[in-house]
Amino acid sequence: MDSAHRTTLTRFLIEERRHHPHAVGDFNNLLLNVALVCKRIARLAAHGALAGGSEQAGAVNVQGEVQQALDVLANDIFLRAHEVGGQVAGMVSEELEAPYPIARHQRGRYLLVFDPLDGSSNVDVNLSVGSIFSVLRAPDDACDGELERNLHGNPEDELPVEAFLQPGMQQVAAGYAIYGPSTMLVLTVGTGTHGFTLCPNLGEFMLTHPHMQIAPDTQEFAINASNSRFWERPIKRYVDECLAGRSGEREKDFNMRWIASLVAEAHRILMRGGVFMYPRDQRDPARPGRLRLLYEANPIAFVVEQAGGRASTGLMPVLQVPPTSIHQRVPLIFGSANEVARLERYHAEPADSHHATPLFAERSLFRAQA
Repeated sequence: MDSAHRTTLTRFLIEERRHHPHAVGDFNNLLLNVALVCKRIARLAAHGALAGGSEQAGAVNVQGEVQQALDVLANDIFLRAHEVGGQVAGMVSEELEAPYPIARHQRGRYLLVFDPLDGSSNVDVNLSVGSIFSVLRAPDDACDGELERNLHGNPEDELPVEAFLQPGMQQVAAGYAIYGPSTMLVLTVGTGTHGFTLCPNLGEFMLTHPHMQIAPDTQEFAINASNSRFWERPIKRYVDECLAGRSGEREKDFNMRWIASLVAEAHRILMRGGVFMYPRDQRDPARPGRLRLLYEANPIAFVVEQAGGRASTGLMPVLQVPPTSIHQRVPLIFGSANEVARLERYHAEPADSHHATPLFAERSLFRAQA
């Protein structure tokens, strides 16, 4: 179909707004602002090394990760675009230790949490990267409810961390942008998951993938096999069954993929099915997972479940996990619903339940032979 006959993101949001007659437009403006930010980051990412690429910025973020130049630039674009628009009451980013303060007289009715550039280490090898975002409602007293009695106080008083500690089921919108051969914005506002492709000629996001769906069954999985020695038994069992192929318990062959970019993994699964696993492991008992709940796991889980998939920690649905800190980490398993449900069943079995794990036992493909 010609781009001129496709629905734009703006028109899509207007149609969605008609289902909410009391809406005043702030929500749509916020999402259009996010889309504008993603366009700007797409242009930066397209410049690769010319824009700094994966050159180190010389700082370490709150995650203990060395920041790349594009991480810093992308984060700044998000912050500058939303600090004075009047739609946002506060922001949380992977690159910042604390919530970003917004002057009270500028505060809106929503909270924005985001990973400005997921997979930035892939830039220097020219692989896909992306941005992830989630929108929450701000508590009433974070915006205009307390405005009058605070006008004479500190206009820059910070929004309390607790305002952001909402379970994923309370998200009002979530999505990601992927910067690859084409730039796409994948979005849910709770009425399905929809994909918009950036038209280079018009500079508009056009609806190209309405009502995306993840098939309930798959023959493809994604996991970092180099961590196999740290996996817990349910994950070992599942991967062993997949690798056993047609001659094993599953009676079908599986393919394994790993891109090391959450956005790229999620996009592939949305487009053709599969299951992604970044599970709890035994490297550090004090760290229950590797991916951040608020701005990685929750938005991806919302997008996936609105497309008919399933997202879990292995022990419970991701969207039900109660947040305890803004940079909280969790295990993340998502994708084709039947595969995720199988992994949940394996996690629910007693710890002493014995299952043969031939590929990961003492004489295995991943350990030295006796």
